[in-house]
Formats: sequence, C-alpha cells, structure tokens
Amino acid sequence: MNDSRGRLAATGAVHVWHGRVPDECTPDDLALLDDEELRLVRGRRPPLQAHYAGAHAVLRRLLADHYLGGPPGAIRFGRHICPACGDRTHGRPRIVRPATSLEFSLSRSGPHWALAVTAGGNIGVDIESGHDFAPEGVSELALSDLELARLRALEHEDDRRQFFLRSWTRKEAVLKAVGIGIVTDLRALDVLPAEAGAVVVEHTGPGPRGRWLVEEVDLGPGLVAALARKAGRGSGPVVLRGLADAREGTVVARPSALSSKRRAAPTSSAVR
Repeated sequence: MNDSRGRLAATGAVHVWHGRVPDECTPDDLALLDDEELRLVRGRRPPLQAHYAGAHAVLRRLLADHYLGGPPGAIRFGRHICPACGDRTHGRPRIVRPATSLEFSLSRSGPHWALAVTAGGNIGVDIESGHDFAPEGVSELALSDLELARLRALEHEDDRRQFFLRSWTRKEAVLKAVGIGIVTDLRALDVLPAEAGAVVVEHTGPGPRGRWLVEEVDLGPGLVAALARKAGRGSGPVVLRGLADAREGTVVARPSALSSKRRAAPTSSAVR
C-alpha cells in the first residue's frame, strides 16, 4: 500500500487499472458506497445501476488496498474547485479523507472501467467501447476542422470509427485533467488524432491553459482509452496494473520513448 504510493511519488508514474463489472448490483458493492453514490445508483436504470456501483466500489477497494490503507468504505471524496468558474461542486474529483497527495481519474463505458492514479498532479483518463458506434452526426460537434477533414478522408467505416474514438477519448482525457469536463467547445481542442502514440496538445479554452501529454493505453480489443497529464520533465512511465497481479504491473510506455513517434493518418488501413 505505502510502497505503491511511494513509487508514484518518487517516479512521477501513473498507474492505470482497468476491468469489467457485472450487470447486476451486488450487496458487497453497495455496502461500500456513500449516500451520494447510492443516490446516483438509484437514479439509474439496470444495468447502468450495476455498472456505476461496481466501478465505484472497485475504485474504493483499489485505493484502500494499494495506496491509502484503511477500509474502502471510509474513503471520502469531494471536488476540486472548477478552474473555469470557481464552483466547488463540479471540479475534478479528489480524495478528502484520508489526507493524501494522490490524484485519480475514473472513467466508465458500459461495464468497462479505467482508473488512473498518480502523485504527479492533474490526471485524466477516458475509456470508450465503440463496437456499434457511428461517428456520423456527432463528428461535426466534436472535431476541429482539420480533424473533421481527416476523418472524412478515410474510406472505411472501421477506420472512421477508430479515428473518432481516438479523438474523443483524447479530448475527454485532457478536459478531465484540466478539471472542466466536456462543457467547452470540443471543436476548439485539436488532439492530433492522426498521430499515433504520445502527443502534446495545447489547451487554450476555459481553465488553466498549457501543454498536455496525451497517451493511448491499450486496454484490449474493442476498447479505446487515452490518458492526459501535464507535459514536462516530471512525467514518469505509465504502468498498466492488473487485478490479478497488482504488485508490479506492466510498463506501457515512457514519455521519452513515445514523444518522437509520429505517423501520418492512413487513408484506408486501420488507424490504430
């Protein structure tokens, strides 16, 4: 527990956990949630209730078992102040109790979830399952002019779907790390989806402006995921942590090895 937290602080690493939760709520999961989480569970329909409850129970268990110690149900969450408007109700999520410098970001897509944990500052992660997703009708609202032109140049539907999901996950990861979420004009944020691997993007919208390191994380077939954090020398490795082997994990990428990898957008082959 303390060892994991210490390694994060010493290396600037990010741990990324992921998994899948069942389609039915379990008493063990519900018993860990606080009043606000239970209210949000009740406001959803099956199986979305179980997906929310399961992911938030996993969040508590992982934080307690590997970073914070203590019982999972004793962790208290709150919000950072929104950097765009100063509101205290919708900024980045944070751990209120126990006191810690750890930051985290949780993302869900159906039963799938991804959790990023770091001691290195703002972090954002997004996961999407896009087997049946069609970008038509949404692309014009989410992509910059250049991104939209590149999307339309792709011949195959699968390529267009992957290109859009790469764009979407990168944008959402950046805006979650900034702390404002997708309440801004997504078309104003170009995340270089034609370039594979790690990229550095500029955020010039609401909230703190600056450069963000955005990396893809391979979480398995049918899933697209992106991770965003402040660009700079302090960026350590991204370590994929498995639930079955939580001790060491797998180093997915080191920014110094990825930042120079640039690929042109394909015209007919798969983007990923």
